[in-house]
Amino acid sequence: MTKTIEALAADRLALLDICARLEEADWKSDSGCPGWSVQDVVAHMGALFWAVVDPTQLPDVTGLLTEQAQEAYVESRRGLSSAQVLADYASVSAQALEVLATFDGQDAAVPLGDLGTYALSVIPTAYNFDHYVHIRADLFAPRGPLVGPPPSDELRLAPALDWVQAALPQQNADVLSALGGAIEFALQGIAARTITAGTGEVRARVSCGAPEFLRSITQRATWQEPGMTFTGDDAGLEAARQLKVF
Repeated sequence: MTKTIEALAADRLALLDICARLEEADWKSDSGCPGWSVQDVVAHMGALFWAVVDPTQLPDVTGLLTEQAQEAYVESRRGLSSAQVLADYASVSAQALEVLATFDGQDAAVPLGDLGTYALSVIPTAYNFDHYVHIRADLFAPRGPLVGPPPSDELRLAPALDWVQAALPQQNADVLSALGGAIEFALQGIAARTITAGTGEVRARVSCGAPEFLRSITQRATWQEPGMTFTGDDAGLEAARQLKVF
């Protein structure tokens, strides 16, 4: 089992444990995703697994942008009970882990619409990213209703950051092109690395921890969290504030 799949399996088990302890009122509580309940977030994560296991189980979203497609998937599952959503997630996620494990080392290019185009081997990291962010930033405080999130450790952070590193330049091509330079993110502490978006002269530098970076790069927080330093020229700083990965 690769570290990517190991991490996804760990967050799958964490989510199953979280959901097993929820009361019905918790399921119906507003999450950190505008317009989505806790149940909707879990339904969304189950739907994403169906995309690799059997896409025919999902509504046809041909022609829709990614975020519109996710809304359609969630809307199609709102008739399910919380128990049904949990059972569906538990079943399809187990199947999906086996499918995603077969992508290791595969170089075939996979176009994902407005998400970008990626080697097949990169696709599992999108699931790591989705789980990491939705669980910690949308289900748990301060944005979500739950308390006591699962760990933000090297195992879970590293593949989530791998997705951001691959997706950032593709999903923000217009912003980076207009800037005419690069933005550097120096991530410190657990899962430390440097991520550079754009090419040429570095116009802005951000120094922070990886969890704070993931909240900010998904626009779930500003670039002003405690311990974060932000330097550069005005254009670079403004461009950094516009960046978003999903």
